[in-house]
Amino acid sequence: MDYEKGYVYELMDQGGPTDTREPYFREAVEEMMRARVLCAKANAVLPDDPSYVTYLEELFGRKLDDVRILTPFICDFGNRVKFGKGVFINHSAILSASGGIEFEDGSMAAPGLRIATINHDMNERHTRYTYGKVLVKRNAWIGMNVTICPGVTIGAFSVVAAGAVVTKDVPDYAVVGGVPAKVIRYLDPEEQREP
Repeated sequence: MDYEKGYVYELMDQGGPTDTREPYFREAVEEMMRARVLCAKANAVLPDDPSYVTYLEELFGRKLDDVRILTPFICDFGNRVKFGKGVFINHSAILSASGGIEFEDGSMAAPGLRIATINHDMNERHTRYTYGKVLVKRNAWIGMNVTICPGVTIGAFSVVAAGAVVTKDVPDYAVVGGVPAKVIRYLDPEEQREP
């Protein structure tokens, strides 16, 4: 069967499943290799040499003059990540982005962020995958070594405590923490400021 270019991404946007044995999956494999090579090149540049950003700009297909990402950094699908303005991602982030990741304006992440947008089928775990987009809404603050699972939305002005594993949506202005993450308290919206 013939598949149109981009068909694998249509399946990912629908949540899957995809099957690695199908010819359409080749396009995803090519993007993964492109992304891995560009991340390796960025990570090989000394951190005080700003030229590493050119590799990340190629990875994401956009200028990053309004986004700051520190290396080391790993992303497997650069074509599936969107950034708003003023986004900051500290070092050692791993973005498993095939299902799509969006960082809205002013969102920030401490070192060690892990985002998964893909999951394995419970029965055919070596060949079939499902997907869920992750949305980090404006001015959300993600603490050190946080893991965000597929399909989760991190609410606007929310705070995710260090070490949390986020398996469900985080409401706007919530402070969450733990494994799995639960609401600890809410911030006063009147006290929150745009950057």
